[in-house]
Amino acid sequence: MVLDGGGETSSLLGDEDAPPVVEQNPSGRSPFLLTSDHFGRAIPRRLGDLGLPESELTRHIALDIGIAGVARALSERLDAHLIAQRYSRLVIDCNRPFTSPGSIPLISEATTIPGNEGLAREAVEARRREVFGPYHRRITEVIDQRLRDGIPTVLLSLHSFTPVYAGIKRPWHVGTLYQRDSRLPPLLLSALRAQGDLVVGDNEPYAVSNETDYTIPVHGEARSLMNTGIEIRQDLIGDQSGQGQWADRLGAIFTEIEATLRAQGLLPV
Repeated sequence: MVLDGGGETSSLLGDEDAPPVVEQNPSGRSPFLLTSDHFGRAIPRRLGDLGLPESELTRHIALDIGIAGVARALSERLDAHLIAQRYSRLVIDCNRPFTSPGSIPLISEATTIPGNEGLAREAVEARRREVFGPYHRRITEVIDQRLRDGIPTVLLSLHSFTPVYAGIKRPWHVGTLYQRDSRLPPLLLSALRAQGDLVVGDNEPYAVSNETDYTIPVHGEARSLMNTGIEIRQDLIGDQSGQGQWADRLGAIFTEIEATLRAQGLLPV
């Protein structure tokens, strides 16, 4: 086990812990491959509560609130394969490079994470090996198999964001995040803006970069896949009704985008 404060033995996850990878609809026929890096808020039993009260473990610092429901419903709407990660981003953030200070955060927003202080190298490696590693290996395996089988693949990285961060209100309802892909993000931005009732962020509230992100740079850009990140404001998807509404909205949008990509010759007809 790996103990709070940096103690060490051979492993982090025990028999009582669930595996880190969550999948839905692996035989889905959609070209869209859905990922969700901050899907869950589980903490390995051997880490206890990371020294935090339950009130902190249900906040946005621990997971992307509401995105699990949206991701599952969107997987159904699109008939798309979903690969998600069930452990809290406070254990290890599966959308951060290891060199990022946010990989295993010592502080998130204004909250200090006692269970992440003073970790021994072996404790850090256990989190990387047993949580981060299996999740990203599975995404790699799925993309490899799809490419071998000639299945077109478009990466959608699903996230949600808090309406207020560090006391600053965020006006956007939804944002499109990207770095180098000039094919998919413009189509998504146009479709979202055409809805008429949304404040749409263009690389807001975050922008993708190699220094701050992992999933899009590694699985999208490095593989030359069309890709985009999607951020939905958490107060819009805090309950099942909102999650379903956003899955319906995005399902319709991406169905139209798929048809456009096929018409443009970017996906096979």
